Amino acid sequence: MAYAILRMRFPEVFSFASHYLDTIMGGINTCVLIISSLTMALAVRYAQTDNRKGLITCLVLTFLGAVGFLVIKYFEYTHKFHDNLVWGPSFYVPPHSAEGDLEGAVLKTAPAPPGAAITVVNPAPWQVPDLARKPAVDASAVKAAAMGPSGVARANGTPAPAPAAEPAPDAKDQAHPGTHLEDASMPPNTHLFFAIYYAMTGLHGIHVVAGMGILAWLTWRAVRGDFSSKNFTAVDTGGLYWHIVDLIWIFLFPLFYLIH
Repeated sequence: MAYAILRMRFPEVFSFASHYLDTIMGGINTCVLIISSLTMALAVRYAQTDNRKGLITCLVLTFLGAVGFLVIKYFEYTHKFHDNLVWGPSFYVPPHSAEGDLEGAVLKTAPAPPGAAITVVNPAPWQVPDLARKPAVDASAVKAAAMGPSGVARANGTPAPAPAAEPAPDAKDQAHPGTHLEDASMPPNTHLFFAIYYAMTGLHGIHVVAGMGILAWLTWRAVRGDFSSKNFTAVDTGGLYWHIVDLIWIFLFPLFYLIH
């Protein structure tokens, strides 16, 4: 529901931000989970036919598929964290000191509305200048949004008139310049896409880890010889859980990776 509401309210954000996802890696992960569902189904069949060796082999292969999925997801997450493609206000704050220096230089030279002043108090390599007023955002650098915040961009692409008066920003506003350091052309509220992306794929990842625990337990019992044609219910229900994990990702992949 959160995904549906956010995508309905900010369609241009989802269309834009989805380009930052690696479709190839997401597609590989989809194939990995589909193959792991096949090996899980074979494991159930081998349990039903008293094929202990085939059962153990397929359970191990399914477990390795889960490991491969998480490894690929780790590389995806690491890349986004490095580029500061995260959630919330941190999306607009540089995570490293070198980038902080760059942002500080940009803020000191940014155009400001009449009457605004930018002052630096005891500047240090890792500090962002204190702002008497938030610097103006270049509306031409922001893609026009169908439902954008007032004062940044209008539907027809023309900037809205400046307000008569603006209260001084608090500390939170001062640490939120309003544009992403790596790509200033990102439309407003782009961080909402990554927030729901991490929430949904992260929750799915937790289910993958839980499935790995189930697979490890089933493998341990299979090695002990607990399963046979007369006792395979645990393998069958464990397989159903793993198929659900696979099915959820089959929905997540197009919802995030293929919408552009």
